[in-house]
Amino acid sequence: MKQRPRTLSRVAAVQALYQAEQGAQSPESVIDQFVRHRIGDTPGHGGLDDGHLTEADVPLFSRIVRTATQQQDTLDSMLVAALPESWPLARIDPVLRAVMRAGGAELWAADGPPARVVINEYLDVAHGFFDGEEPKMANGVLDRLAHLLRPAEFSA
Repeated sequence: MKQRPRTLSRVAAVQALYQAEQGAQSPESVIDQFVRHRIGDTPGHGGLDDGHLTEADVPLFSRIVRTATQQQDTLDSMLVAALPESWPLARIDPVLRAVMRAGGAELWAADGPPARVVINEYLDVAHGFFDGEEPKMANGVLDRLAHLLRPAEFSA
C-alpha cells in the first residue's frame, strides 16, 4: 500500500467516519486527530499494521470526511433507497456504513475520479475490513449511488 496514498486516504476516511459516529465527535476534531497522530510521519510509530497511514493524501482524506458529514442526510437517504428493504441503515455494521458513506461522498464530487474507480477502491477498502458478504453489499449500493449521482458516466 505504500505506493497508494489515495487508497490510504480512503481507509483513513472510513476509520475517521466510524470514529466520529461512534464517539459523537465533530468531523473537524476527528480530521485534526488523524492528521496529527495517524497520517504523515509520526515519530516512533509503525505503518498500516499499527493504524498509521503515513502516506495518505491529507487533502483527499479531509475532503471525503467533510463531504460525507456535510451531505450525510442526503447520502443516507440515498443509501436507504439503495439498500434492500430488509436492511435498514441502522442495521448495517457501522464500519460498512462508513465505507458506503465515504464512497458516496467521493461519488458526490463530480470532479473526482471516475465512478467505477471509486467503486473499485471502496471494494478494496471493504475487503480490508470484512471477509464475508459485506464487500458485495458495498459494491451493489455504491453502484446504485453512482448511477444516481453520475448518470452520464453510465449512459451509452
